Amino acid sequence: MELSPDGLQTYLEHYCEEEPELLRYISRETHLKVSRPRMLSGHYQGRVLSFLSKLIAPRRILEVGTFTGYATLCFAEGLVADGIIHTIDVNEELEERVRSFFAKSELNNKIHYHLGDASAIIPELNEVWDIVFIDADKKSNERYYEMVFDKVRPGGLIITDNVLWYGKITGGAEDARSQKIRSFIDHVKNDRRVEKLVLPVRDGLLITRKL
Repeated sequence: MELSPDGLQTYLEHYCEEEPELLRYISRETHLKVSRPRMLSGHYQGRVLSFLSKLIAPRRILEVGTFTGYATLCFAEGLVADGIIHTIDVNEELEERVRSFFAKSELNNKIHYHLGDASAIIPELNEVWDIVFIDADKKSNERYYEMVFDKVRPGGLIITDNVLWYGKITGGAEDARSQKIRSFIDHVKNDRRVEKLVLPVRDGLLITRKL
């Protein structure tokens, strides 16, 4: 899913860092063997997430929504020496595949992969987050945002994916999911505790910086 004009995505990918070989492999395997491969971040968005992580140099990252682990590995690239990324997903059918992808990475020992309901797992993680990436069930964006907020350090980032929702948000769609996403964006817009910015990368990244 790209919202950019024809040719722009190719241009952007050409002039950013190359996609690491393992991530190319994960992308290929996901598109060949996993349903809804459009959920994968992909080359350009992956380099954006990696770049943000390297700027922050995080010690602790939380990812809500692992899918096949592409974004997980992108964020992990920026971790400091003792850094850890906790990633949570509810899809047990993907577990074996995802663990095999992680096992191929030199960053595997920095990844803590949790399976289950994020609403139950998040409170059990006694961490202070430098980055939180929300990319799970869109109707729960606001709930996850508020659940993690107090554990994000000042200056830390909360990044939420798919806030343009295939163009439906700016196109005025009124289906239930679009309304939930729009309500969440409005909630963040009015949140005086953060600075906020929407980047039109793929399906839209909402980046908030805690004050």
